[in-house]
Amino acid sequence: MPTERHTTTAPVSLRERRRTAAAREILDAAEQHIGEHGPAALSLRAVARSLGMTVQALYHYFPNRDALVTALIAKAYGELSDALQAAADGVRSTPSTARLVVVADAYRDWGVARPEHFQLLYGTPLRYYAAPAEGPTTQAVRRMGAIFQRELFAGFTPAQLAAADVPPLSPPYREHLARLPLHAQGDLPPAAVALFLSAWAHVHGLVVLEVFGHTAFLGDHQAEVFRTSVRMMLEDIHRRIPAA
Repeated sequence: MPTERHTTTAPVSLRERRRTAAAREILDAAEQHIGEHGPAALSLRAVARSLGMTVQALYHYFPNRDALVTALIAKAYGELSDALQAAADGVRSTPSTARLVVVADAYRDWGVARPEHFQLLYGTPLRYYAAPAEGPTTQAVRRMGAIFQRELFAGFTPAQLAAADVPPLSPPYREHLARLPLHAQGDLPPAAVALFLSAWAHVHGLVVLEVFGHTAFLGDHQAEVFRTSVRMMLEDIHRRIPAA
């Protein structure tokens, strides 16, 4: 009889657990610093001082400012994606045309509730910072984009998306879209990519205007204006996609 094999995972050492806990504590302190002073004022020295440690000790966990910023951005994108996924999961019985509105609402709610962290993701780029190519921030953005894409085009076939009624795309633009890696756009045809980018710009642009204070004149009606605008945008996009 064959011998049954059992694979066991080696337990995480006490040293690694302490290192993970310390890195998490540093991230929490950096997030609090950003919440109080804004992302542009992020200071490793101030973060270290708030934890009662030296900057040299902090470098054992994050070798430089960029490493800490990358971790902060990836964490923020992760939390934002979790919020969007939770919103989508909570409306399974709602007609598909409303799911994107609910997800967009969650995106707005997160940005309005955490303006400093939203600015870290989408505000003025931090001086001298460049996210690592194909690093954790890129992966986190793709996860969030996949949620939007799924809810925007739920129920449509690839053939329907390919036949979407969009203004003619220039040959250079079509060529550029065709060269995008699959993980950047899924398997969407060019017409659907154009619709997705338009929808994303619409939703994100409205949130940016509100977070940066440009729609304050609407007072308590900002949420309603946002929701109405997203619904009209979604109805227009779905009208452009032919019936099966």
